[in-house]
Amino acid sequence: MEQDAPGTADWLLASTGSPDAVTGYPDRVSVTPGEEFGLHVSTTAAAFRVSAFRIGWYGGRQARRIWASGRIPGRARPAPRLLPATRTVRADWPVTLPVDTAGWPEGAYLLRLEADSGHQRYVPLIVRSTAGAGRTVLLHAPATWQAYNRWGGSSLYNGASGAYATRSLAVSFDRPYDGTGAEKFLVYERALVVLAERLGIPLAYTTGVDVHRDPGVLRGAHAVVCLGHDEYWTPEQRAHVTAARDAGTNIAFLGANTCFRRVRLEAGEAADDRTVVCYKSSYRADPCYDSHPALVTTDYRLAPAPDPESSLTGVLYEGYPVDAPYVVRAADHWLYDGTGARSGDAFAHLVGVEYDRITPGAPTPGPLEIIAHSPLVCGGRLSHSDSAYYTTSGGAGVFATGTMRWVEGLVAGTGTLGRDHGMDARTRALVTRTTENLLRTFATGPAARHAPPPRANVRAVYGT
Repeated sequence: MEQDAPGTADWLLASTGSPDAVTGYPDRVSVTPGEEFGLHVSTTAAAFRVSAFRIGWYGGRQARRIWASGRIPGRARPAPRLLPATRTVRADWPVTLPVDTAGWPEGAYLLRLEADSGHQRYVPLIVRSTAGAGRTVLLHAPATWQAYNRWGGSSLYNGASGAYATRSLAVSFDRPYDGTGAEKFLVYERALVVLAERLGIPLAYTTGVDVHRDPGVLRGAHAVVCLGHDEYWTPEQRAHVTAARDAGTNIAFLGANTCFRRVRLEAGEAADDRTVVCYKSSYRADPCYDSHPALVTTDYRLAPAPDPESSLTGVLYEGYPVDAPYVVRAADHWLYDGTGARSGDAFAHLVGVEYDRITPGAPTPGPLEIIAHSPLVCGGRLSHSDSAYYTTSGGAGVFATGTMRWVEGLVAGTGTLGRDHGMDARTRALVTRTTENLLRTFATGPAARHAPPPRANVRAVYGT
């Protein structure tokens, strides 16, 4: 098996150097095993190499080097283009080298660009599965990675001046990611991949972009796992995941703010689905506003076609920023088996930096059980974050953590990548065992058929 292969601890970055020291992007967010992709690279160094690391358990080493290139001449590429109509930044560099993925197993990959100068940077890539029947599908979120990407000066949040008013209305995959090159994957996804592979459950890998295009990988899947920050969904992706749930596929939402923004995928310069469109509060300027209101790119809950995410997730996004303890309410729930947690136990800093809650009056898929109910203050307002569980008539179990820090909690207290927000080993133990219970139970098929049902308690908790 792949996980029995020798791993390597040499997958972390050395110095990244200046933003132009070495950086790059692939010409697709995912490939199937054996597919070729183009890698676009710019570097101020004379030459560079590329190593492809597959992320997994590997006896604790957490990665395996699958492939390495030879030495490739380097070249600094010109400044990016700015498309004025939508303030979209695109690099549009030529392909530096084609990469053949023959022999690469399905999985989540970090390509490490290694310049002669000693500087390094990541390029994320998913080698996706074409079938997920009987498996747990890990659903990676490149549309959200891209929404926050400020490479070239603009994201869906800020323009080059830093102002929201000059933000991009559409962002392109035809550019590198800023920072390390893979921050969203590293913070919100990597630790869950490592844990799932350690458990040895049958896994499949895909992205929201791929599920938007083709839901085939969801057919017959035992579970779909949405990771720590999965905010931007197309209506097609949402419809396909909802249909899988209704057919009996378990769904786990291991973050908060999931499926909050409605987006469209449009073509880039050379390929389809290379542009993520989201007008947000400028939705009246969206070209679809008059002709296709259901495709207008704003928050799902807002006009002109409101469809709150709670009808899928059970919970509703409420606020940012927050830092609060996670408080267990139903310690006897099967998700907490073996954790030693008692009702009322609190786990510092686990609720953050965004949170979801049960919102009475919002559309929900059926009776819900609140298993954690965590008091907090956000923007001076008293509220709660909720972890919630429900089941469907088709047998699916659906769990939402209600906090964006869940996946980060898997490495709490370890110092891994420097992101634990003060969470400690006790919190790591709770999150790890609860996630193991979730994945093992969901991996055996429709949870309603072999796990205790939810005990509806929203009225008892909220009084409505």
